[in-house]
Amino acid sequence: MGESNLSVVLHAKGDMRLEHRPIPEPGPNEVLLQMHSVGICGSDVHYWQNGRIGDFVLKKPMVLGHEASGRVVKVGSAVTHLKPGDRVAVEPGVPREMDEFFKSGRYNLSPTIFFCATPPDDGNLCRYYKHSANFCYKLPDNVTFEEGALIEPLSVGIHACRRAGVTLGSTVLICGAGPIGLVCLLVAKAMGASLAVITDLSAERLALARELGADFAVEVKREDTAEQLARKVEGLLGAQPHITIECTGVQSSVQTAIYATRSGGVAVMVGLGAEMTTIPLVNAAVREVDIRGVFRYCNTWPMAIAMLASKKVNVKPLVTHRFPLEQAVQAFETTRQGLGVKVMLKCDENDQNP
Repeated sequence: MGESNLSVVLHAKGDMRLEHRPIPEPGPNEVLLQMHSVGICGSDVHYWQNGRIGDFVLKKPMVLGHEASGRVVKVGSAVTHLKPGDRVAVEPGVPREMDEFFKSGRYNLSPTIFFCATPPDDGNLCRYYKHSANFCYKLPDNVTFEEGALIEPLSVGIHACRRAGVTLGSTVLICGAGPIGLVCLLVAKAMGASLAVITDLSAERLALARELGADFAVEVKREDTAEQLARKVEGLLGAQPHITIECTGVQSSVQTAIYATRSGGVAVMVGLGAEMTTIPLVNAAVREVDIRGVFRYCNTWPMAIAMLASKKVNVKPLVTHRFPLEQAVQAFETTRQGLGVKVMLKCDENDQNP
């Protein structure tokens, strides 16, 4: 084990540094991981650019990164299901107490949950990282480290589609073709959606969406009204979609999501935008359109691993850029500029393979 634990640390808004930190010692129920692949999320960039997301405010230096996979190098004294050498995917949210949310299986809603790279909790964009062993999932041999890291965004798609009730024959509208819109598309199709429409401003992203299985791709123009877009979607499908999954958080797109959804259907809010957003609530109310929130995910890693191992879902095309850990600033800049789709940081000096 090299003695260096190079880490990407956010000190303050706009102040991201590469620094050497001590290699942590795992507690009884923890494992020490040598990190391999860590994806950059929009939230990492948002903390870097703004120093906060909503009520989560950076008050002390924090290691970034939460879409991760690595190899076990050391196990705590009470860990029995993992051993050194095991390849694992990391679920970044670990409940700290057995509260009502934990007991009911919705631990993502626990107010005291630990979550990588959400202040004040450190993430795993580093060479060595310790994590609760119960939230490290062994990867089958036919699932790569990068696929393991992509389980985190894939989980958002799984949780959103579960919340939406996607099933055989569902018709689905997805607003936004960024990484989260694309994983929602992949999961919706794998769960049996018969038709999927996806919208975005970027023709490039829509082209990838088509490759990934979108039946229709709608390039949004700035001058389009929410009602116009809703009618366009209905025209393409021949009827309004049963389900809309909103992945942008942009007010006009949230409005489109509600207008577009079939009466009695479900609109799921995945994208996070302004705290106060104006929406056609009466339209949703009188048509019994259920508006459902999504906060991260819970109980998704086993399903995600099964989907990847069985090749029911292919996330590999999402990775468009790769950088060694030393070039983290460049990698973050690439994501900030919206280039490509998913930027992956490679944390193991001796293994830069996918």
